Amino acid sequence: MITRTILHVDLDAFFAAVEQRDRPELRGKPVIIGGGPDQRGVVSTCSYEARKFGVHSAMPLRTAGRLCPQGIFLPVDGRKYQTASREVMAILRRFTPMVQPVSIDEAFLDVTASRALFGDGETIARAIKAAVHDEVGLTISVGVATTKLVAKVASDLRKPDGLVLVPPGEEATFLAPLQISRLWGVGEKMAAALAEFGVRTIGDLAALPPAAIERRFGKHGASLVERAHGIDPDPVAGGEAAKSIGHEHTFDVDTSDREVIERALLGMADGVAGRLRSMGWKAVTITLKLRDSSFATITRQVSLKQPADLTEEIYAATLVLLRKELRGQRIRLVGVTASNFREREQLGMFAEAGDPRRHKAAEALDAIRRKYGERSVMRATLVRSELPAPFERDPMKAVRDELPVEGDARGGRTRRDSQPVTESDLDPDIDA
Repeated sequence: MITRTILHVDLDAFFAAVEQRDRPELRGKPVIIGGGPDQRGVVSTCSYEARKFGVHSAMPLRTAGRLCPQGIFLPVDGRKYQTASREVMAILRRFTPMVQPVSIDEAFLDVTASRALFGDGETIARAIKAAVHDEVGLTISVGVATTKLVAKVASDLRKPDGLVLVPPGEEATFLAPLQISRLWGVGEKMAAALAEFGVRTIGDLAALPPAAIERRFGKHGASLVERAHGIDPDPVAGGEAAKSIGHEHTFDVDTSDREVIERALLGMADGVAGRLRSMGWKAVTITLKLRDSSFATITRQVSLKQPADLTEEIYAATLVLLRKELRGQRIRLVGVTASNFREREQLGMFAEAGDPRRHKAAEALDAIRRKYGERSVMRATLVRSELPAPFERDPMKAVRDELPVEGDARGGRTRRDSQPVTESDLDPDIDA
């Protein structure tokens, strides 16, 4: 059996690093990306200089401002980061077609079949690090192992600009001394539950009888024991398509004003529809997300009779969901997500719903926005709404969040009381 060689590549403090690359006066200073220190949003990422003050991803900007008053706060520049991400992903594909982006700033690579041409895993990792540094001006951390799980854990250990190699057969030994929270599938609640069994490290879990863990946690417990031994057969899925497209907006002040909330939803629906058209997709499922002033979060879904890629269709679906849930509570955040895609060309000429002139008009507006910017053409009701232009994402990314916060291959966690959806809040403890 051929031993796999898997790499996990993670750009270091990506958004902040891009700003420091382009603005030399920011190098060596605490840079915080996400907005101003007096705004309601969250930190997308921050430089390592800012992290020394306790700032981390997903932290409220106002908290970051208190912790690091000397910090340099910058807005998210999605277009710039997307360009840098594409340049890095292009470098990765020079070494193998088996590249699985898992967020804008990280990816898995299966270089098993590339070893004959480029050398062993460590050699390939060093070549990638050098190319990204020389051609894109950024540093990356790389983990090299036989599984995605171990490669991901390895890449996190020696940031920034790290390289950690886990030789075949040493996976369990490598994982054993690490805190249990580093294991995929172990969040705060699971860690607390495992602590009842005396589990503090991954090695503690690996030493327990699998049957005992399975009796307590079911199949999930059994899979955790396997992971604790470094077992992870999950393949690198090269060319994985996005599973959902979504946008969210956090209000500057919590509001119960229905008109304000509906206007925000219109802006989100407009951004989602534009991205669907740019990818040649239509969506069957529309999801509404609401978070109130107590941080209670709900999601609601509806399946459309006809796949949609127009703002009006998506907005109408979200309004139906909203009006069932809005009962005077003060809303902090709203979001709209489209999923369950169909390719437009596969729908057939008779599947197009409504007036085809509406599609032509929408595509004309898309062309103007691509050339002159997202705000070059806006709906009248959104002109003074101060909604941010939709944050552009790589169409290959399966959307896990819309904060935006730099990604995490494990995904995050959010409270849900409806059917599962693919968006989530990132774990603030994961800050690459």
